[in-house]
Amino acid sequence: MNTKITLLFLLIGLVAFGQKIPKDKKQLIASVENHKEELISISDQIWANAEIAFQETESSKLLADYAEANGFAVERGVADIPTAFIATYGEGKPVISVLGEFDALPGISQKAQPTKEPLEAGAAGHGCGHNLFGTASLGAAIAVKEMIEAGEIKGTVKFIGTPAEEKFFGKLWMLEAGVWDDVDVNVSWHPSADTKSDVQSSLAMVDFIVEFNGQAAHAAADPWNGRSASDALELYTTGINYYREHIKPTVRIHYHIQDGGQVVNVVPDYSKLWVRVRNTDTKGMLPVFEQVKKMAEGAAIMANVDYKYSLVSGIRETLVNRTGGAVMQENLELLGPLEYTEKEIAFGKKIQEMTDKPQVGMDSKIYPFEETRENPGGGSTDVGDVSWNVPNINLGVTVAPKDTPWHSWAVVACGGMSIGHKGMVMASKAMSMTMFDLFDDAKLVEEVKTEFKERKGDDVYKAMIPDGPPPIGN
Repeated sequence: MNTKITLLFLLIGLVAFGQKIPKDKKQLIASVENHKEELISISDQIWANAEIAFQETESSKLLADYAEANGFAVERGVADIPTAFIATYGEGKPVISVLGEFDALPGISQKAQPTKEPLEAGAAGHGCGHNLFGTASLGAAIAVKEMIEAGEIKGTVKFIGTPAEEKFFGKLWMLEAGVWDDVDVNVSWHPSADTKSDVQSSLAMVDFIVEFNGQAAHAAADPWNGRSASDALELYTTGINYYREHIKPTVRIHYHIQDGGQVVNVVPDYSKLWVRVRNTDTKGMLPVFEQVKKMAEGAAIMANVDYKYSLVSGIRETLVNRTGGAVMQENLELLGPLEYTEKEIAFGKKIQEMTDKPQVGMDSKIYPFEETRENPGGGSTDVGDVSWNVPNINLGVTVAPKDTPWHSWAVVACGGMSIGHKGMVMASKAMSMTMFDLFDDAKLVEEVKTEFKERKGDDVYKAMIPDGPPPIGN
């Protein structure tokens, strides 16, 4: 689509909502539209590269370079993480940051088509839409930067590039390094199957590895000389599964066998298990975690082997901010719902057919502002830890058909074509408009911060990470 046609559509949209959208926010929308083609190109390159945790070299560079090209001062290699960076523009208060993630998930490579077919067999894919996440956030930061540059608002905007959300939770090390210490309010979003201001929490989680070490022996000739690390692993997982009956329904325990032995005729002397424990809040998660950790020792005793426990990291539930969420909701409603072509709707319905979901197409509506539920369910994110250090305003925008399985090939497919692009652009506009409200209204910033302090209470934050540097290369 050429520039003239793009601007025509933009003007039509502004006329439709012209009675509602203030002039300043029209400027932000125009900025995102002006950068749209470059943002889509960056997103598509990140999508194609699909780099996993702490390996996002090209993805990080694409975002940091574009920020630098647009006048931001960029600090790379933050918190001893080569792919973490901070792009800053402006000076003084308020300091408003916006998050950008860009890591992919292993093993779900997919072409941008509604039938399952890998782009590269066995390779990674953006099954959580992080190619869209980081790019939209950068677009929002640039739009705000241009208003600071023009003298329309005063303060500092930061785009914070945060790697390894899917595995190691890179924000934890960045928090320890003080990245958000001077920030007044943080803004974020996440790709979704619906569009709304996000005022629901996430699940607290702890992530750890258990290894068992025994004695190898011939499985037929002299098994009595062996001590099976695989037996210990089986006893451990059996214990976990029996324990499920005696924990609250809000708790989730997952494990993945990393190594259970290599050959059938050898008593295995080594086994390895990756375990995660989740609950609605950290307070409820920690006792379950301690019990599951203790059970590893019991399994080792029963199998007469040694064991080793290693913490990967732990993350907190998200601290909701309804004051900021209400502002985000207002801006979503100003923008109005996404519109999809017949081709995009057909693409979505085919995805739903292939994933055994009702073929209803895309969910384009903007959902009303929700009550915050006590037990929201869902997944976990290190954005939660950010929210315990600085007020966080979050948003979800549709980038995939209704009921699409997340962390799947279907999300990857949508993220590499126009359905994902449209959601990304809308998120960029909504975040920039919300950031503008914060820059424009000092009272609003204080109200957001007041709610944050009330919800946090007397909590003293400490990142749940092992001693030493970030696990680069693991």
